Amino acid sequence: MARKSIMPLLVGMLAAGGAAPALADGLIAAHKIPAALANEAVAETVAACAKQNYAETAVVVDVDGVRIALLRGDGAGAHTLDSAYYKAYTAASFKADSTAVVERAKANPTLQKLLEKLPYTVEAGGGLVIKLDNEVLGAIGAAGAPGFDLDDACAKAGLDKIRDRLK
Repeated sequence: MARKSIMPLLVGMLAAGGAAPALADGLIAAHKIPAALANEAVAETVAACAKQNYAETAVVVDVDGVRIALLRGDGAGAHTLDSAYYKAYTAASFKADSTAVVERAKANPTLQKLLEKLPYTVEAGGGLVIKLDNEVLGAIGAAGAPGFDLDDACAKAGLDKIRDRLK
């Protein structure tokens, strides 16, 4: 019987907005990369490398490093699945392109040792941060080309494919 007498009070508070601000306190608004765009980005990355006869794998992760999309190109080695993910994870985690993380590690032995111990991080180019203005949304990683700069270029092609639709 006590529930019936409290319900009108709670409904009244919610209708008046009394409880609504308390429910929203402390929440962080964040943008997400839609799966459809992530799939387009990995497809373009793999296609850009295939045009150069490189067997590439591409992975898009969200800001927390969770995979959204993955595509292993024809002939790409099994190791490229992990490598592309590690590159994307490193970029998302450090909120910087993986090449920039490598450069920072060269100048900072403590960071280099940390990268060696942290799971899923790698000191290699091929991971690019995906941003909306200054907000990091995630990252794209590419692996399989015969050079980290080539992985970067293929990942850039994938990112360029969707960049104007990240809103």
